[in-house]
Amino acid sequence: MEIWINPACSKCRSAITVLDAEGADYTVRRYLEDVPSEDEIREVLDRLGLEPWDITRTQEAVAKELGVKEWARDAGSRERWVKALSEHPKLIQRPIITADDGTAVVARTEEAVRDALSREG
Repeated sequence: MEIWINPACSKCRSAITVLDAEGADYTVRRYLEDVPSEDEIREVLDRLGLEPWDITRTQEAVAKELGVKEWARDAGSRERWVKALSEHPKLIQRPIITADDGTAVVARTEEAVRDALSREG
């Protein structure tokens, strides 16, 4: 499994603590430094079963600068959102855990982290 984190994020640190306590085998991706491509974002969205606006941090300063709250949330606008997430990774909700079974979760709670762990082979 892989976890996308921002080390400055308390929810990311909490998720890592749970993974470590459970002895999980995982890879850390500091997504602000190792920025996901548009294809990687599309893949994670598919695994999450979500749309890009569902994982966008709309309160971030850059979100306000871009005016994302005003953007349409429809199929025709999906690529605009994906591009914004790739160009401005701070907009990506965190942490995201991709499980070995092909799914993913936005692991903002201990329960969500445990859900991801339960999906491991």
